[in-house]
Amino acid sequence: MSQEETGAGGSGPPIRVLIADDQDLVRGGLAALLGLEDDIEVVAEVGRGDQVAEAVRLHRPDVVLLDIEMPGLSGLEVAERLRGERVIIVTTFGRPGYLNRALDAGVAGFVVKDAPVAELAGAVRRVMGGERVIDSKLAVSALTLGPSPLTQREGEVLRAAADGSTVHDIATRLFLTEGTVRNYLSSAITKTGARNRAEAVRVAEQRGWL
Repeated sequence: MSQEETGAGGSGPPIRVLIADDQDLVRGGLAALLGLEDDIEVVAEVGRGDQVAEAVRLHRPDVVLLDIEMPGLSGLEVAERLRGERVIIVTTFGRPGYLNRALDAGVAGFVVKDAPVAELAGAVRRVMGGERVIDSKLAVSALTLGPSPLTQREGEVLRAAADGSTVHDIATRLFLTEGTVRNYLSSAITKTGARNRAEAVRVAEQRGWL
């Protein structure tokens, strides 16, 4: 494939990329593969979401690649804090709800990790050129499924219930009354079409609503 077809080989400076992923092998692999591209330079790697903002400040990347599930802050939370930056979510979790939340956070791209590295490199170039790049299959699923039906509070309560915490524990943790927690759980169960809160958590997680 020619340089014109790939978009590589431009005469300008390389595209500076920061990679944030909590898995060392994945992060290192992405850095090594992208580093083989003539027009891309990986300038920083971090393993925690709460390290990204400082790394962006220090290294001034053109494009930031974020995993979703990271310690400290999730990739979605980081993306919300990096509004104005060129951010691409690169994740194993190709869930429609995650895509909707990422778009709400203003990300420029959403790519799943099993995509070929040439596709990821192409996404970096296209985002650098001002485009928004979204995995096509996931986009169709997201449109079909629609946005999360859960309110912010319902999501918080359901997330708190994911570890099997009692209503009392959830109420204490979120500074709510036990009655309020029960109401939120009941509403979340109804909206997810589940039979109980454990199933509601599972459905919401599978769809990327939590």
